Amino acid sequence: MARVKGALSTRKRRNRVLKAAKGYWGSKSRHFKMAKQAVMKSGNYAYIGRKQKKREFRALWITRISAQAKVCGINYSQLMHGLKLAGIDLNRKMLAEIAVSDKEAFAAIVDKAKAAL
Repeated sequence: MARVKGALSTRKRRNRVLKAAKGYWGSKSRHFKMAKQAVMKSGNYAYIGRKQKKREFRALWITRISAQAKVCGINYSQLMHGLKLAGIDLNRKMLAEIAVSDKEAFAAIVDKAKAAL
């Protein structure tokens, strides 16, 4: 049986890593050893970032809802409690969108929440 050398698969692997490191500064985009470390690190950052993105958006939605709720004369926690009692099942993303784009509709939602309290 003929001897199989790993040149093809090694080159393929290295090219895949170097392609992923394209645009990195200095040696990290040209030397395999440094590129491999940089790609691994950036992969970790990307993984963590996907989790943080969800937290940050939820915080943004809550801030927007809270700001508009204060204009309507109620605080955030009372608003959310009132919505739960009124049986209004709107998630924070949609509430924040309504608060930003349609203030009259948000005021109507707040009035229903106040009535349920």
